[in-house]
Amino acid sequence: MQDIGFELGGLFISAFISSTIAPGGSEAVLAYMVATGYYQVELVVIVATIGNTLGAMTTWGLGVLAAKKFPVSTLLSENKQKALDVVKKKGIWTLFFTWLPVVGDALCFAGGWLRLPLLPACLAILIGKFGRYAVIAWMLV
Repeated sequence: MQDIGFELGGLFISAFISSTIAPGGSEAVLAYMVATGYYQVELVVIVATIGNTLGAMTTWGLGVLAAKKFPVSTLLSENKQKALDVVKKKGIWTLFFTWLPVVGDALCFAGGWLRLPLLPACLAILIGKFGRYAVIAWMLV
């Protein structure tokens, strides 16, 4: 018999790591878990969403810390500078798009750098992350 708690923990860790500056493949882990039919789809989506959101909020927190110590021009890569400009111009709901590859981490970092309000930022990130995982799961069910 499989240990579901251990496997869900693995999904959580994969989702968390995938949403920080480290590369990861949480979508593949989620897809595998859904495709097996062994796991409750809603639970898998929720675990992945929570892990990925917490990872994104970690990146957001790194942006807050970086803004306290370093000026924008000396620290940010071109990608992060562009993300900062977009978030500055468009506002908190740009964080909905943190699920996108490549630019998502930069958007999280920019949101923290700009010190966007914590709860609205977390909500926008959560909605985007949930939507991505829900679509992946829906495609496999």
